[in-house]
Amino acid sequence: IDFMNKKKINENNINNLSFEEALEELENITETFEDGDSALENAVNLYNRGVLLKKHCEKKLKEAKKKIDELKVNSIDSTIEKKI
Repeated sequence: IDFMNKKKINENNINNLSFEEALEELENITETFEDGDSALENAVNLYNRGVLLKKHCEKKLKEAKKKIDELKVNSIDSTIEKKI
């Protein structure tokens, strides 16, 4: 149960990050792996957090793309209305 609560806290913590903050943390985790300075248990924890950060970044990018697509559609619709 403690593990599940800890996981929930980590996920909530990540959900509050901006895209840029999550990406920066993901880059730091990558550097830690590249340096090879991490103990096995810490490396596993970092990997798991990295997976969550990656998913968060992908979600943020999808949301941004959706907003852009909606703006494009609205722009096209208003252009068409002006021509009519």
